[in-house]
Amino acid sequence: MNTPAVDSLLAQMRAAAEAAGLRGPSQAAQTGSVDFSAVLKSALNGVAQSQAQSEEMQKAFVLGDDRVSLSDTMIAMQKASINFQTTVQVRNKVVQAYNDIMNMQV
Repeated sequence: MNTPAVDSLLAQMRAAAEAAGLRGPSQAAQTGSVDFSAVLKSALNGVAQSQAQSEEMQKAFVLGDDRVSLSDTMIAMQKASINFQTTVQVRNKVVQAYNDIMNMQV
């Protein structure tokens, strides 16, 4: 098993959790206010970056670059897929909540 890759993935997950204010002493959590648009923009940028990285690794692997392994490429593809699926599910929940609020009787 490639432990540096696992350690790197774990570090990325911890950084993403801290950036979202879910864990750790982030500055936004200390002040008690979180800018929703900044968190949303950061999350979407992260998804776009993971997809771009995955695509670059796929191209490099197909072109025969020795520095890119199949396992690293597959991991990057799965991370990008999971990030995108999570984004779609969050969007669906937000749209559902919006529709529920709009249909409420006042």
